[in-house]
Order: sequence, then structure tokens, then C-alpha cells
Amino acid sequence: MSGTRDQQPDDGSAWLPDLASTVLEAARELRTAADAAEARLLELAVQWALIHPAESLADAGTFRLHGDVPVPIAGPGAPLVAEFSIAEFAAAIGTTTESGRRYLGHALELRYRLNKLWARVTTGDLAAWKARRVAEQTRWLTPDAATYVDKHVAPVAHKIGPAQLDRLIAEAVARHMPDQAEADRQQAWDQRRFDIDFDTVAIAGTCQVSGELDLADAIDLHNALTADAKVQADLGSPLTLDQRRSVAVGNIARRDLTLDYPQMVDDEHQPQTKPSKPSKPSKPRDMVLYLHLTDAATTAGSTTGSTGGSMGGWSVGRVENTATPVLAETIRTWCGNPDARITVKPVIDVAKHVHHGAYEIDGRISEPVALRDHTCVFPWCTKPARKLKPGEHAADCDHNHPYAQGGATCTCQIAALCRKHHRLKTHGRWRYLILTPGTYLWTSPHGYHYLRDHTGTLDVSHDRHRRRHPRPAA
Repeated sequence: MSGTRDQQPDDGSAWLPDLASTVLEAARELRTAADAAEARLLELAVQWALIHPAESLADAGTFRLHGDVPVPIAGPGAPLVAEFSIAEFAAAIGTTTESGRRYLGHALELRYRLNKLWARVTTGDLAAWKARRVAEQTRWLTPDAATYVDKHVAPVAHKIGPAQLDRLIAEAVARHMPDQAEADRQQAWDQRRFDIDFDTVAIAGTCQVSGELDLADAIDLHNALTADAKVQADLGSPLTLDQRRSVAVGNIARRDLTLDYPQMVDDEHQPQTKPSKPSKPSKPRDMVLYLHLTDAATTAGSTTGSTGGSMGGWSVGRVENTATPVLAETIRTWCGNPDARITVKPVIDVAKHVHHGAYEIDGRISEPVALRDHTCVFPWCTKPARKLKPGEHAADCDHNHPYAQGGATCTCQIAALCRKHHRLKTHGRWRYLILTPGTYLWTSPHGYHYLRDHTGTLDVSHDRHRRRHPRPAA
């Protein structure tokens, strides 16, 4: 700031912007130093493991005398470590033996099975904690599956969240561990349940309900509850949405009990123990799923990958509604249900510019924007762009340049923002530029910059090089 302190107001308020910037800069430098120290600690963990390998037990005869044994602490392909060495390392870094074992396991997993991630950590290009989060999830994978995760996660590990990581690991299992993928699929289907806990009835007369359903059945139930809750609201119900949905469960059950189930008679003119199907045809299953998969994946018995090439495992599709990979076999099961009604809609070209001559935004713009952005596009935010669950709100469609000031209502100038971050952009001095549709450069109130696209968030602030390569200590 120009001038001297004596020329500033007595309350010191004019100095606050400089103070705030100083605090943020210092915090970022300390974060960088901490990341560098954590990367060095991972390197030391690998060194510790290498000087206490399984071979050291045979050399010292410790297995026979003291019971020390080699133990696997990372996935297949990583070296075994002398068990007793773990406790000493853990104590040295001030953690429990189990936590020390996990830490050493992460270090070996990265060094021997996730080479691309390890390279980024050791060069200061990736925070160690983000790499460890991946290593924690890959230790049970085969070497091929771990390599697949490493290849696809390493370039974006600095900007993806846990949910995206889980999806990539699920896809790695489907592609490279087909037997495990099929076992998991069968187990998931075997675990379907719907429980009403009458043992926990509250004094108010309520009880807990829980379950795990096939996604198609869950969507049917969700649609039925939503429709019944809306009818209640239209009739003037003062209850909240959650309360109306709970009432809807009972309404649906009572309507089902009133269905006419004609009694069938067997050859002995005795009533059968099981009722027949209702004489009234069942309502077709109305599913609205955004599925991404190739023609090859729709062929029964296909084991080609979603890109059309042979991957040596199950075909993988994607359910856009939940942003999760799903086996093509499961999709075929859903679509093959006799009650399913399948509607093929035209493919939406999210790169096409759609214009609208008014401020209001309709489905012609909101739909391609949601499909393009997937989530709120504020840095690090993962809230979905479309409404997926009861009580959720679809993201707002924000005019990058205000409509009142001449901004166009066009997909090329609209971004998906959750309500909280929409308010920050409108009233909190956050700004963004649309570099290309779906790619945004954000600027914070203190001048830090973040690049956001469909793969995540990247800090591109002016001090990023200094943060990755902090000044050496004096």
C-alpha cells in the first residue's frame, strides 16, 4: 500500500486486505513445506522396509529364536517386511503399530505397484496424502488391476475425490479381475433385502426401515413415493417432503392389499397355497437411465471393453444418473425384465451451442449443461448438476455474464452451480472465465486461480511453482 501507517485510519481497517493476503500466502507456503516433508517421510518408509526385508530374517536367524516373520503389507509384487521392524518405525513417527504398518504399506504400494503416482509424489508434483488415499484402495488388487488404476488415476490424482477413485477401482476390477467382479455382482444380488425393524418401535409409534435393492427396483420405488408425496401436497398436506414420503409407503402398501388376487384351484379342487398373479396387467417398469456403453457391450456374452477393444474382462457401461460404472450384464438384466419399457431418445450433443432468447432457462439448455458439467463447477465441489435424490436440488444454471448486462442465454455461456456456490459467485467476489464449454478458470477474492473441468480441479495460482519447490531452509 502507498503512504505511511500514520496516514491510515485509526481503526487500522485499511490494512486488513494486506493482512488477509499475507495470512493466505503464509498458509499456502506452510502447506507446501508440509507436503514436501510428507513425501520425504514416504521415501524413508520405503528405505526402512528395504533394510528389513524377509531375507534379513534368515540371515539373522530371528525367525527361529524370536518368532519374527515376514509379512505382506502391500499388494502382490511388493516386498515382504520383517514384522518386528514395523513397531519400531511406528514408534519413531509417533503412531500406533497398526497405523505404522498401514503407512509402510502405502509407501511400498506406491513404490512397487503405483509407479506413476510414486513419481509424482517424489518430484513434489502431488501431495503424499492424495497418493496414500489411492494406495489404501489398491492393496487387494491384482498387479494388472493396480497398474490400470495407476495409469488412469496418476494424471488426475491431484484433483479427483474419493467417489471418482472408487469408480475407477470398480472399473479396474471389472476389466482385470472378471471372476472377482462376477462374484461381487452375485454377492450384491444375494444381499438384497428389505427390513422393517419391529424391535425398535419408538414410543411415538415409529420404526426403522432399511434395505438394499436392485437399482431398477429402487428407481421404481423412488418414483412411486415421489408421485404419492406430490398428490398429498396437492391435496393440502402440511407435512414436509420427508414426512409425506414416509406416509406414501403406507399408502402404496394399502393400495396393494386391496388388489383383486383371484384364487386359483388345482386339479383336486383345493385352493392353492400361492395366489395367482393379478388379473389386471402390471404397470410397465418406467426407468429413465442415462447409459453410456458401446454396441458390443449390449451383446450377450460379450467381454469387450466399453471402448470396443478386448479388455480380458466384463464389459463396462456407465450409469450417468449415479456416475458409477456398472457391468453390461446387469444392464442387460434390467432391460430384459418383461415389465421394462425401454425408450431410446436422441443422443444429446453437449458440444452444440443451444441459444434461447429469454432469461428463463428450459430443458433445451439445462439438460445438455447438466450432462456436460456433471456437477457444480465451483473448485472442488462434487454436488450433482441434476437432482438425483429426494430433498436435493438441481444445480442452478448460471449466466457467466449477467443477462441484464447483455449476457446470452446459451449453453456456451451457462454453467452448473449449486445454490451455495452460485451465491458466492454472485455476491462473494468469485469470478470465472469459460475457456471452452465445460472448462472454467476461477479467480478467488484474493486472486488465486483454479482450473475446473470434468476431471476435477487444478490449482493454477501464480505461486504454484514456488509452492511445489519451496525455498531451501537457511
